[in-house]
Amino acid sequence: MALSFSCSASISPQHQAKVNFKSNKGLEDVRNLIKTVGVPSITCSPVKSLQNGNWVKLICGASFEDVVDIRNLSLVYTLAGVDCIDCAADVSVVNAVNEGIDAAIEILPLRRPWVMISVNDDEDLHFRKAEFDPEDCPLDCSKPCERVCPADAISLEAQNSTTQLSFDTNASGAFKGGVLTERCYGCGRCIPVCPYDKIRVTSYIREAATTSELLKRNDVDAVEIHTTGRQIAPFKELWDGLADSIKYLRLAAVSLPDIGEATVSSMKDMYSVMEPDLCCFNLWQLDGRPMSGDIGRGATRESIAFALRLAAIKDRPHGFLQLAGGTNAHTVDGLKKVGLFQTTSFHRNSRDEILTGTSSSVHAIIGGVAYGGYARKIVGRILSNMQSQHGIASMEDYPDHLLLALREALSIVGTAKSFPISNSS
Repeated sequence: MALSFSCSASISPQHQAKVNFKSNKGLEDVRNLIKTVGVPSITCSPVKSLQNGNWVKLICGASFEDVVDIRNLSLVYTLAGVDCIDCAADVSVVNAVNEGIDAAIEILPLRRPWVMISVNDDEDLHFRKAEFDPEDCPLDCSKPCERVCPADAISLEAQNSTTQLSFDTNASGAFKGGVLTERCYGCGRCIPVCPYDKIRVTSYIREAATTSELLKRNDVDAVEIHTTGRQIAPFKELWDGLADSIKYLRLAAVSLPDIGEATVSSMKDMYSVMEPDLCCFNLWQLDGRPMSGDIGRGATRESIAFALRLAAIKDRPHGFLQLAGGTNAHTVDGLKKVGLFQTTSFHRNSRDEILTGTSSSVHAIIGGVAYGGYARKIVGRILSNMQSQHGIASMEDYPDHLLLALREALSIVGTAKSFPISNSS
């Protein structure tokens, strides 16, 4: 169901008119901010960030496929110093992420973040799209779906034309628009608010063969498998389908929810499937409250509680732990309050020692945090403002907007990286 878009074509007028990054004075404030905050000196290799407990991942969204926004988000968050950018397993989306990273590095030479693609082994909330026929919506509908959508993925406008309905009667006027498929990432908030129960959901599973080919690209560094953790058979089937491409990767991640007492045993089962083919680092993404970080402060509590419970279990399978699902500006403070932020413990794994070339076995219990909805929201407001003024554009062409977006990105990345954010305003 993944759609295909050409990132370059989508922003052709502005993107083809390349900015001279080195001479453009409008970008000097951007460079100065990055240097003042200390992004180049504070950031280190992604692996070192995981070991230190200050890894930050941007989640573009496993189903979010708006390549223009993805490119600009990748540009901004690369400049802000993220360690990894997670995106849909789609060629045009991966291209957009790498375009954004390249544009950032042209502005200022920085460490390149890893690019991760997300797949699923079965039906999953992150791999679905809302859909409905706008002509079925009554014209007096207050359109709550449009208001509640965090991705601006629903657009409904009344059209003043006579519409032929399926039951052979004419109605004066109807809605046009509906769900912008490339922007919908499956949060589902529109479904319960529809007063006429018109919204449906279509789920899909990424094909293992297509994903395997993507993983062989030299600009893809990691894979993340989303699973319910309740059945090992679909996980094994997907892993076996990807096994030949795992050797090309730096990181293999598994995203799973808290399923109570069965969580660790499920993790052990999955690790036993993965281990024979693992020649890279592995990570467990603790998905607390999926796709909710933009809702408010309390959304992060479930991810912290999940981390706290797993951190106390000594016989959990090997791998870095990373929070997701409800993460926002309050997550790091929450980790500090429960004593898990950059708290270290002794770990020993021969594969990791070979990969790092060191025998050091002390690293952070919690490797870091992934930010999705919240990270997209705070920068997305500025992207929307830029597009309303200038149309579809590359953000580096409008340095004033880029500077505002970068400040927002630093405000969230800096909570984990300990950037002196007060100096950035």
